[in-house]
Amino acid sequence: MAGSGAGLDRLGPARFGALPERPLRLLPRWLGIALLILTAIACIANIASLQTLDQRLESQNAVRSESGARADMDLYRTINARVAAGEGYYAVATDEHRRTNYPTAPFVTVRTPVLAWTTALWGAEGWRGIAILLWVANILAWHAALAKRGSRFERMGAALIVALFGLVALIPEIATSHEALAGLALSLALALSERFFAAALIIAFAASALRLLALPFLLLWGALSLLQRRWRRAVALGAAVILLAIGIAFHAHAVAAARLPGDLVSDGWQALIGPALPLYGVNLLTILQELPVWLAGPLGVLPLLGWAALGGRMGTLAFGWFLGFGLFVALFARLDNFYWMGLVVPAYGVGLVFVPRAIGDALSRREISSAAAATATP
Repeated sequence: MAGSGAGLDRLGPARFGALPERPLRLLPRWLGIALLILTAIACIANIASLQTLDQRLESQNAVRSESGARADMDLYRTINARVAAGEGYYAVATDEHRRTNYPTAPFVTVRTPVLAWTTALWGAEGWRGIAILLWVANILAWHAALAKRGSRFERMGAALIVALFGLVALIPEIATSHEALAGLALSLALALSERFFAAALIIAFAASALRLLALPFLLLWGALSLLQRRWRRAVALGAAVILLAIGIAFHAHAVAAARLPGDLVSDGWQALIGPALPLYGVNLLTILQELPVWLAGPLGVLPLLGWAALGGRMGTLAFGWFLGFGLFVALFARLDNFYWMGLVVPAYGVGLVFVPRAIGDALSRREISSAAAATATP
């Protein structure tokens, strides 16, 4: 009973805002076992759901192809080309949405002008070069990020997994993929979040400006900074969110001004497909799609278990972001929005290297002592 009492001490005022290292060690053993059983069930279920959603998407794409529907990448490629030729972004974007029978309301159906404007400056080849630089930077940054928190195996494994999960940087369409580019940037920001805060904030801000769906990453990061009473970081993150909010307001006004009577309005996004969709998105956007489904299914689920085991500041931010964004996609995304999961790639895959410690921590017999409390990250 003494151990349990000491564990409760961690919740007291002296440790307010502390983020425990290796939090699965704090679970009762029966709960740890239950977590592993649920993870195993999810792995098996994902094998079946990958096949089911694949068939549904193939059927959906066949119907779109027969009707002559335009691919999203073609839409953004055309918009970028017209803006590079000197036309105004919002007039072009709304015009191309009409030609494609895409909605222009609400304003979030129209991407921010960041990708089009920057493509006009340095071209698609410039973005391909940036994507490769982000990919290489992620490999190096994730190896360095685990220097004090991971074993040699985990550091090398993280670098390898980032290299493999980040191969999306090499696809020909990378220059027109807002999600993939933003995901590479967010993954790098996450790796740099502790040791290089200013650089990480700038990168995450740029990712959020490129794709507004990345904004919750900044919100979560700011909330955790407030919880830990890291006031300077919280203020900086709050300022970044305010700047983005101002930019979003201007974007919304510009889209509204460019709309015409009769423009389509989105049907909404309450698709409620469930957790199968975010896992399917990760599968399609990474090297997992090249693996047999019996292997790809578990490998899509296990990273989340691994991230749950890391803890500390970076581990809590990563787990909260991946879980929260996955739930968002599960609730609101349609099947053809699977590419939203590009925002978590390649960093999501790093969780695989922490799976062994997750299993060990969940099964371990332990007493929560005051000494263990010292491992919490304040």
